Amino acid sequence: MIEAQAISWAVASVDNEEIDRINILQASFKAMHLAISRLTRPPGLLLIDGNRFVPYAQTPHHCIIKGDGKFASIAAASILAKTHRDAYLLQLHEEFPQYGWDKNKGYGTAEHRNAIEAYG
Repeated sequence: MIEAQAISWAVASVDNEEIDRINILQASFKAMHLAISRLTRPPGLLLIDGNRFVPYAQTPHHCIIKGDGKFASIAAASILAKTHRDAYLLQLHEEFPQYGWDKNKGYGTAEHRNAIEAYG
């Protein structure tokens, strides 16, 4: 419903090598910037879920702690991020079922950590 009815939306990610190179927080900011650059309509204001953000171009922004519970647009962005992540992890699970991507959603569960130990 969000994808069908939103004025504009985009999802982006960075790969594990980039995360290792620049760290997870900077990679999160980079993915946000990539998603913003893919919007078909440039935003006039960015509402960021959390307490930090690297400014994007000349677009003003507000950081809102627990913003997904306060603003529908932040909640929608969170839903898009999670549903796209989950779809990606199901694809990974097809190729690498030993890691349990279909269950752990990328979180470091005991099962996942054990699989990393066993399979690298």
